[in-house]
Amino acid sequence: MNIIEELEWRDAIYQQTDAAGLKELTEKESISLYCGMDPTGDSMHIGHLIPFMILRRFQLAGHRPIFLMGGATGSIGDPSGKAEERQLQSMEQINQNVESLRAQLEKLFDFSGENGAILVNNYDWTKSLSVLDFLRDIGKRFNVNTMLSKDIVANRLETGISFTEFSYQILQAMDYNHLYEHNNCRLQIGGSDQWGNITAGLELIRKEHGDKSKAFGLTIPLMLKSDGTKFGKTAGGAIWLNPEKTTPYEFYQFWLNTDDRDVVKYLKYFTFLDEATISALAEKVATEPHLRAAQKTLASEMTTFVHSQAALDQAIKISAALFSGDIKGLTADEIEVGFKDVPSFEGDKNSELNIVDWLVALKIEPSKRQAREDVTNGAIYINGERQQDTTAIIAAEDRIGDRFTLVRKGKKKYHLVTYK
Repeated sequence: MNIIEELEWRDAIYQQTDAAGLKELTEKESISLYCGMDPTGDSMHIGHLIPFMILRRFQLAGHRPIFLMGGATGSIGDPSGKAEERQLQSMEQINQNVESLRAQLEKLFDFSGENGAILVNNYDWTKSLSVLDFLRDIGKRFNVNTMLSKDIVANRLETGISFTEFSYQILQAMDYNHLYEHNNCRLQIGGSDQWGNITAGLELIRKEHGDKSKAFGLTIPLMLKSDGTKFGKTAGGAIWLNPEKTTPYEFYQFWLNTDDRDVVKYLKYFTFLDEATISALAEKVATEPHLRAAQKTLASEMTTFVHSQAALDQAIKISAALFSGDIKGLTADEIEVGFKDVPSFEGDKNSELNIVDWLVALKIEPSKRQAREDVTNGAIYINGERQQDTTAIIAAEDRIGDRFTLVRKGKKKYHLVTYK
């Protein structure tokens, strides 16, 4: 199956500038293609995976991906769909972000071999460009009327747009032209909102290199969940690829909780599983949805790809312990990850208290009467074990890794006692 045919099967293509020409080119030779990312933060989130999964598929098919870091474009910001201008960042912060993102990309892509990925920074070819050279050599190639007609600009005309953000499409067009000239780059990919910027680049290449120049553009469909909300957005915020911002356990749980209506779409788009495997999982969604086989496969594939097999094993271990209530086998680090969002209370390592007094002192229970009642009725669990003895003493042996004691009231209400 040709790479373009595979992308079509996976519903990963929204627009192409020349579908037949790109398919023919990719069948005849290995190409270089690129996607740009402005370093506005120090970590990617799962939204960045949407175009990058396409680059990875091209690489697996024998083509070379180029990651363009917007050290220059990121310093001014592209016109977003919002009315306000983007907050500008210092060059020092941008450079720090570039290095952080570089480290993440090196975990996801192969940067060695004949079609090893390349990372470039557009600051390198714009930093010495003077204003006059920019206007004479680049600006003359662009028609203002055409620039104003681009959707992402036109949508901002009523509320206003600065010349800084208006110029963004020129800088991005320069990027494509530079990579075409110096890296033999033939294809730019991006989200559906990047169509105007991509076609601006193609127009600049045509004007610089003639009508017979072979360069292409491809955009990706807007990824929406079945309820109409944007993919990757949760009540708790973005799902980050940095494990310090979103733990592998949380990352695994995000994919595990995918709606039945979305899971097959995500399997096709985000995993490298073949058509037969995904079709079999789709059948299980239809006939055995309660087993959640498709979601478990999706979560496993994505956690391994972004993090590691070891991270996946830990995420599954924590998930199984939380589901069963049997947490005795978890380490202190795993307790910290799995229960980071439950109410937390600070305990005293130097005191040993009766369980009733202990629960009241920590304010887990409102009164001794309520504490005695809950303990007697079997509603209190200490580190996963039911405790019904009101005379029990909470001591050092009740601390996991000398750092935590986990209290459960009833079936699901957890409290984490921490010790410093």
